[in-house]
Amino acid sequence: MFQKRTITAILLVILSVVMGLAIPKRSACFAQMPEEYPNDEEIPSGTLEDNWNDFLHYTRIGRFDLAKGYAQAILQSDPDPVKLMELSKEDTAGYEILLRVVDSAPDAGLVALSKLIIDIIEQGKFAHRADPRNIVEEINRLGGTERGWTMAVKRLQNAGEYAIPYMLDAMADPSRRKELPKIVMALPYIGKDAIRPLAAALQTKDVAIKAEIVKALGQIGYPQSQAYLKYIVENDESSELRTFAAQSIKRIDPKALEVPAAHLFYRLAEQYYYHTESLAPAEDADFGNIWFWDSAGQKLLREQVNRSYFYELMAMRACEWALLADARFGRAIGLWLAAFFKAQSTGDEMPGYFGPSHADALVYATTAGPEYLHQALARAVRDNDAYVALGAIEALATTAGEKTLLWRVGTAQPLIKALSFNNRAVRYSAAIVIAEAGPTGRFPESKYIVRNLAEALVPDLQAAKGDVDVWNEDLTNTYALRSAKAMLKVVQRRNPVIDISAAQRILISAINDERPEIQILVGQILAHLNSPDAQRAIAVMALGEGNSLDVRIAAFESLATSAKLHANMLTEQLVDGIYALISSSETDPELRSVAAAAYGALNLPSQKVKDLILDQVKS
Repeated sequence: MFQKRTITAILLVILSVVMGLAIPKRSACFAQMPEEYPNDEEIPSGTLEDNWNDFLHYTRIGRFDLAKGYAQAILQSDPDPVKLMELSKEDTAGYEILLRVVDSAPDAGLVALSKLIIDIIEQGKFAHRADPRNIVEEINRLGGTERGWTMAVKRLQNAGEYAIPYMLDAMADPSRRKELPKIVMALPYIGKDAIRPLAAALQTKDVAIKAEIVKALGQIGYPQSQAYLKYIVENDESSELRTFAAQSIKRIDPKALEVPAAHLFYRLAEQYYYHTESLAPAEDADFGNIWFWDSAGQKLLREQVNRSYFYELMAMRACEWALLADARFGRAIGLWLAAFFKAQSTGDEMPGYFGPSHADALVYATTAGPEYLHQALARAVRDNDAYVALGAIEALATTAGEKTLLWRVGTAQPLIKALSFNNRAVRYSAAIVIAEAGPTGRFPESKYIVRNLAEALVPDLQAAKGDVDVWNEDLTNTYALRSAKAMLKVVQRRNPVIDISAAQRILISAINDERPEIQILVGQILAHLNSPDAQRAIAVMALGEGNSLDVRIAAFESLATSAKLHANMLTEQLVDGIYALISSSETDPELRSVAAAAYGALNLPSQKVKDLILDQVKS
């Protein structure tokens, strides 16, 4: 079986084909600065405020040459993002000009610098709204005047999900009972961003707080809360909480009450998997937050994760909840595997909460079994997702037999469909896996198996132009070797479904391959084809003095096999060549021995054997 390490390497190569992108980090701002002002003395000096004002001034009057100097001065001063954000708020008209510069692109250098400055301002906005000191201060203001409450709510809305842990802490604080009604009243005003931390906090043991969270989710009114609420309806010990949860679902969508929680979680997982816009993390950071409930400390914990796979991690978590709601809901397993492969396809390090002992996607996939792998593969084929498809196929290679390989998902057979996938690694892997399983039932697409095996053995460079830059030599060699071994297994088993003779032309061309292991395997495959051209190609390889001794010895062994299976189909010239090799005293002894064995297997007329015997007679 194909080694896990090699599979992972292939998956990562396919990633570069499929993804083809990298998410720039904000810390790279200075590395991206245009080199308009290479000398320090050419860059204006001054305070951040002076440079900001002068930058906007010269931008306004169209002196872009000077504006760029002040923009670089801002960037090279390593400005405090919050301070720069505050300056942009003080001059909102100037900030609008900055945005228009980016949109209208009057000067390429100025646009590049302006984008970097805007990026830092966005960092400042995030740092300000997520600052615990500001959040706690605003929560304290909720207990004051009506006007103070209104202003505090607006600022907590800006803090979004970051406000929720502190609000829940305040709600759980016995010393703040008098403030509780106003804090509770503010909770739903935080809006959609509050749903993820509130949903995680539903695991609290405090029934009173849990009730307020349930009510707030209903008031916020977004469908992503429904699965968590229905889970309470189905599982919570408190009849009061079950009633509150049902009421909240009715506020969002009464029809959801008729849908099992597992199905609602699965629906939510699919929405995350397909990056539904309404589930997006906040735009002002290059990461997303996954929220967990600390049952020991009875508090929320936040795990910052790479934005590149945020949706996929949330899809996995929703699938996990679906299985908690109904352990028999197998579709969640297939989606969980696809989401994990999809997260892994980013090439980014997996999140810290996975821990060092967390296995990679392939381990879970091979453990899951064929049914769920076919679900993941069917989704990948439908979505044209090469990385997920390849992961599912390679896992099937280690776990599935003939019957389970050709599993149906609905009316489709995912592995059969993968034979015509638009990514060659997926096509090749599918062909190899099916060939090695040795199907006995005929199906119309069997011709694609041989076609892909032949192409993997001797790649069609014209067909491979789309990914030639990433299809490296190691990957080419890996697939060629796998393909040759799969074809050999097919002919040795005399498989009635996969006709390797359709690849005879390609196989014969491969006798001149530069890779000895491929030459040897090709000779072994050709030995099983009942064809004069196949047998003669083996003989040519065996006689070829340019081939290594190992290749020639293996070729004569294959020739002997061919002769035993199909009798002699060689030309007189080739027979004479073998005879000359055997009769020469300069021939390597081992080569002479295998050549003689092949010669004998050809069962040649007695005249040939007589000549060989008499040639060695001493008078």
